[in-house]
Amino acid sequence: MKQQRKAVRTRKRNLGRAGRSRSDRQKAGQALPPRDARYAALKYTDEIIKGKISINSRGFGFVTPEGMQKNQADIFISKDELHTAMNGDVVQVQLAQAIAGAAADGHAREGRVTEVLERANSRIVGIYSASRRFGFVAPDDTRLKADIYIPEGQAMDAVTGSKVVAEVTSWPDGKQKAEGRIIEVIGQKGEPGVDILSIMRQYDLSEGFPEEVQAAADAVEQTINAEEHLGQNGREDRRHLKIVTIDGEDAKDLDDGVYVEKRPDGSFFLGVYIADVSWYVREQEPLDVEAEARGTSVYLVDRVVPMLPKALSNGICSLNAGVDRLSMACEMSISAEGKVTDYRILPVVIHVYRRLTYTLVNKILVENDKEFTRDNEDIVPFLRDLQEVRNAMYRYRHRRGAINFEIPEIKVKLDEDGRAVGLKKRVGNLGESIIEQCMLAANETVAEHMCRRKQPFVYRVHEEPEESKVTALNGLLNTFGLHLKTASDGSIKPKDLQVTLEKIAGGPAEKIVSTVALRSMQQARYAAENLGHFGLAAQYYTHFTSPIRRYPDLMVHRLLRESFATGSIPKEKREKIIEKLAERAEHASQRERVAVNAERDTTDLKKVEYMQQFVGDTFEGIISSVTSFGFFVELDNGVEGLVHMTTLKDDYYDYIESQYALVGTHHKRRYQLGDTVEILLARADVEARSLDFLVKDNCDPRALQMQDSADRAESGSAAKAKGRTGRKGRVSGKESKKAKQARSGREDTRKAAERTGRKKNKKDKHSKRKGKRRSGSDVIASFDPLTI
Repeated sequence: MKQQRKAVRTRKRNLGRAGRSRSDRQKAGQALPPRDARYAALKYTDEIIKGKISINSRGFGFVTPEGMQKNQADIFISKDELHTAMNGDVVQVQLAQAIAGAAADGHAREGRVTEVLERANSRIVGIYSASRRFGFVAPDDTRLKADIYIPEGQAMDAVTGSKVVAEVTSWPDGKQKAEGRIIEVIGQKGEPGVDILSIMRQYDLSEGFPEEVQAAADAVEQTINAEEHLGQNGREDRRHLKIVTIDGEDAKDLDDGVYVEKRPDGSFFLGVYIADVSWYVREQEPLDVEAEARGTSVYLVDRVVPMLPKALSNGICSLNAGVDRLSMACEMSISAEGKVTDYRILPVVIHVYRRLTYTLVNKILVENDKEFTRDNEDIVPFLRDLQEVRNAMYRYRHRRGAINFEIPEIKVKLDEDGRAVGLKKRVGNLGESIIEQCMLAANETVAEHMCRRKQPFVYRVHEEPEESKVTALNGLLNTFGLHLKTASDGSIKPKDLQVTLEKIAGGPAEKIVSTVALRSMQQARYAAENLGHFGLAAQYYTHFTSPIRRYPDLMVHRLLRESFATGSIPKEKREKIIEKLAERAEHASQRERVAVNAERDTTDLKKVEYMQQFVGDTFEGIISSVTSFGFFVELDNGVEGLVHMTTLKDDYYDYIESQYALVGTHHKRRYQLGDTVEILLARADVEARSLDFLVKDNCDPRALQMQDSADRAESGSAAKAKGRTGRKGRVSGKESKKAKQARSGREDTRKAAERTGRKKNKKDKHSKRKGKRRSGSDVIASFDPLTI
């Protein structure tokens, strides 16, 4: 302990007695002030701000100020200045004096937490460790750094290794740990299903509904009498139209149907018919309160956590074929050029003619499959008209400047026990694009309708990239002889970015430029103000088409319904709506982010689980991200892993941020975003949901002695025959002599890498080069593409 305290004191003295870590700043990917500035102690101002803190898995954090203005930077908080704050807490921060020139160069301001105003982690999921008279819970969330102390008698029946949910009863104070009690034992670590349930508990997701909510859903009749609804509140009959739904094979909550007619003049009538959920889910009733709290359905790797009970989502609200359903319609006239020239928005009754799948549509329209075409003669002309109107609308949006980022989706195949047995990369197809273009047209039309009438409304907004990111992108483009035209305020137009991306399409610069361009995008969100949608180059946009699974769409339907009688919402209602609309839109955005994170975590977990069997194997991949501590490589199957800088044996490497590259100091070897590299899979850590790679021709030679999956297959065991692997990628059960030798080799490799890292760090301490090394103990997180 005495030596540890001395080491900490020495480190703080070297950092200017401020407890401020330059390495923390580098790990965060932040540009740093001039190197000599770090030796000056931080001085704090009287300026106090309030905001939410996001803590990185490496201990430091950033506070997003409340009401933050565009291009305003988050506040950097070093791990020594957190004042017991935990990830997600609302905190009060005292700002430090800005270092001269730092703000102008885009460096984040720094501060320290002076008070935790609102705690965000009242329940924590983790692994329980029992002691004689007490226990601890180590949080699964790596952003929560401290264990939770569990007093005697508060552990239920948990034993060491149990996955549990702990409720915090006393928050940390100074050196005092947080204290809590176990409220649920999920199961033993490693048992089938426990991994996904743990993530669900971490994000507070539940498949079941409260009793009163389920009772309300069960009470809803599962059939309608169309005659009772026609004529009421302007509802019209559209049962004569041969409306179809087009979805995936396993879809059960069918939100949308479409109908098209091609006119003699080349224009189209396009009807988009959406489930009328607002008729059944009335505001402030139990179903509505629960739906808004959930915000969205969550599509985990092995299940769906629905926003609405199945009696609604898969039953009376779902646009199932062969039955009458209530619907909200957006009926549009589309010119031959793909532009909406006229429209009507109204409630209707429909009767879906057929339920189609993307596979069937693609078989007919793309593959021209004779058997499928012959068996579906009744809809072939209709599908060809749908394809034509899709093409017209797609071309129209492209001329307008819509940006098309192709982001493949990775599907994980699971066995009956929930274990990953395969990965499949999915890319978009024509069937999906037809529905997408129809939905985009309806969303834009509804948004423009309400905006022009100056009605309170919920918009889906996607703001233009921040000026600093546009500048960085232009710096990269300049190396390829390209430049994005910017306005005086640094803004760009979608069309200019679209044209630039098309210029480099198919060339050697495509991967790096498109990746950096995507990462320059802001995240789409919900707002009560119309700010346009940059990615779609749309002046007006909303979400109207998925009220079964997204609460903002349900809000949109209600606001439309309020305006049907007179064309506008009555004044007294309008004032009440406006009062809370922005807050409700922000809540919807937050719930969307929770869903995205939960979906990604479950998918990443199963990806790593699948890759365990390939530890020691060689793969070819593309560098997908470069950082100051190494680079990430994406394999063809969609998984991503880290090559840590300390494992590169041939040189010392500097991180050249402007070039998105690591460059060797002596030999000038480069590892740049978009490069192809051959790697070895060194480690697959399911708990951390991370993969570690080694560059095959640039790592310790002993790494090449690792046992690959083919060797393991030859030496197999009963456990291997069942397709099960241990946590470190070895065959469970008795270890073979060959496996022991391989494991010993890997241990030698790891130790060698650590020694190499220590040698490099020791040398760096006396070096004036800027490329600071990272220790082997650094924990890293992969880049999360923004949803636009």
